[in-house]
Amino acid sequence: MAKFMVKVSLTSEGTKGLLNEGASSRRAMVDKMIKGLGGSVEVFYYAFGEADLYGIFDLPDSVTAAALSLVINAAGAVSLSTIPLLTVEEIDQARKKSVSYRAPGA
Repeated sequence: MAKFMVKVSLTSEGTKGLLNEGASSRRAMVDKMIKGLGGSVEVFYYAFGEADLYGIFDLPDSVTAAALSLVINAAGAVSLSTIPLLTVEEIDQARKKSVSYRAPGA
C-alpha cells in the first residue's frame, strides 16, 4: 500500500452540500469510497484556512490515487490535491540511487 495525503478545498456548492449532509455523513462516504478502492482512511480532519479538509489514505498504488483525484475533481464540488507520502526507508533508498544531473549554469 502507498500513502497519500489529500488536501481539499470546498467550492460554494461543496460547502452547501456539507452543510446539508453533515460532516459525519461525508466522512462515512469517503470511508466507503476508499474501502471500495482497496484502501483505508488513516486520517480525516476538517480545517479552515488554506484548505477545508486534510486526509491521509492508504491506497493500492498511484494509479488508484490518480483515478480518485480525477473523479473527485471532475465532480466540481471540491478542488482536491493529492500528495504522495514517502517513508524514511524509501528516502534512504532514493538517496542511494545514482542520478546524473548538472545544475543550471554549473
